[in-house]
Amino acid sequence: TAVIRECAPRARDFTQRRCRYKGQIVDEVAWAKNRTKSKVRAKVEHVFQVMKLKFGFVKVRYRGLKKNAHRLFVTCALVNLFVSRRKLLAVA
Repeated sequence: TAVIRECAPRARDFTQRRCRYKGQIVDEVAWAKNRTKSKVRAKVEHVFQVMKLKFGFVKVRYRGLKKNAHRLFVTCALVNLFVSRRKLLAVA
């Protein structure tokens, strides 16, 4: 950062900002809520990545509610097996 200050003394550092605006107050409760949300989101999004990339569940053509629901449920079951495959193989 010292080299950057020498080359560009008016440059601003945005790497460790905790609030959007200069006068904004950092709310620790909101900070903790966002942290919890991001933890949950990280776990859930991994499952959807497996569903889309490994099993090709990107778009569904309408074939009837029963068939589409069945495809979704089977895909979810396969994703559960795929995600927990290491635990299942360790037990067997």
